[in-house]
Amino acid sequence: MEELLVFVILLYEKLITENEYNKWLDELFSDNPENADLLYLEWETDIKKAIIYVRTHCDYNNFDIERFGKILMGRLREVYINSSDIKCFANRMYSLWESLPGNIQDIEPFWALSYADDPLSWGDEEQARSIYEEMLDYYLAI
Repeated sequence: MEELLVFVILLYEKLITENEYNKWLDELFSDNPENADLLYLEWETDIKKAIIYVRTHCDYNNFDIERFGKILMGRLREVYINSSDIKCFANRMYSLWESLPGNIQDIEPFWALSYADDPLSWGDEEQARSIYEEMLDYYLAI
């Protein structure tokens, strides 16, 4: 469910398109055709209902934070590399942080999403980039 949550959060924050989400969902479902959650999502045509379904069916008490983090940071790394404007990227990351489950918002590397843009307020793009890059590389070191 962690992978599903990553993709619906990215979709909700418009960091991936609905087509990207559907393509990924089709691949995941073809690998796991017996999964009831994936079957439901394959048939759900209302993307808002699909997002709500995943967010409400995720077991946050048995949540694999490391798996979630690896998938999320891998996808965010792609967004970061393809982003030409650090300020735009930073605004999107704070919004993404607000969309994260409350039980992980205050732990690293996720917490960095809430403050990494601070140096931009005094014009220090290098420091902001350093914080983001450390966050994105967090699971590479493990």
